[in-house]
Amino acid sequence: MYAADYHHHTNHSFDSKAEMEDVCASAVNKGFNEICFTEHFSVNPNVPTYGHMDFERYFSEIERCREEFEGRLTIKAGIELCEPHLMKAEYEEVLRDKDLDFILGSVHNIEETKLRKVLQEKEREAAYRAYFEEMYALVEGADIDVLAHLDLMKRYDGTAGEKYAFRDYEALLRKILRKAVDRGIGIEINTSGLSNQKVGEAFPTMDILKLYKEVGGEILTIGSDSHKPETTGDYWESAVSMAKQAGFKRLYTFTKRDPQPYDI
Repeated sequence: MYAADYHHHTNHSFDSKAEMEDVCASAVNKGFNEICFTEHFSVNPNVPTYGHMDFERYFSEIERCREEFEGRLTIKAGIELCEPHLMKAEYEEVLRDKDLDFILGSVHNIEETKLRKVLQEKEREAAYRAYFEEMYALVEGADIDVLAHLDLMKRYDGTAGEKYAFRDYEALLRKILRKAVDRGIGIEINTSGLSNQKVGEAFPTMDILKLYKEVGGEILTIGSDSHKPETTGDYWESAVSMAKQAGFKRLYTFTKRDPQPYDI
């Protein structure tokens, strides 16, 4: 089966020290056919993802790794945009001439406040609702290809042994997913939660995956969200099983932002 990890960070992201070459070598050793690097990027100077990305260095390293791993690994140039529905003109100006294959959109901050702090400052239900409302604003207004880790808020939820109740937010999640389908935006199965003992499950839940399928969703990627070479592609098989259980028969890769399906 074709295997593609579509969410990975290297030292081009502020929170990773991984060398791109080492990540590619790890992907090859683990039997992956394709990897897409999705470095953090923001145009907002008040959030942590601002100011680290050097696009010239990034694309140069992508090309070097493509040459080194030619015939062994397909390497795509992606980006993870932080709150791309905000400051849209600034994002458009920066990205206009960038030769990107894939754009993830994510919410890590609400009104420039980190999600962890949002959970500390708000009642639990209100914090989740604020997060999902921000995700709707993102999917409604941002120029992206795929929504990243749709229920990321649970990573920061300190309520031991509990998960948010899907039914409490089902209407809002349905609204998010319908808008994604209407705009041709996909979602990902992000496996990083499976390696986090407190989370213990992927982002998003099976309930959300099934709802996405129900409202007509097709575009689905799998990403490890790894920041280290050794965790490249972690839990990929588990994510494939989730996709199949939710009724999906295909996953997607992207080339120059054009979605391309492959069977699972």
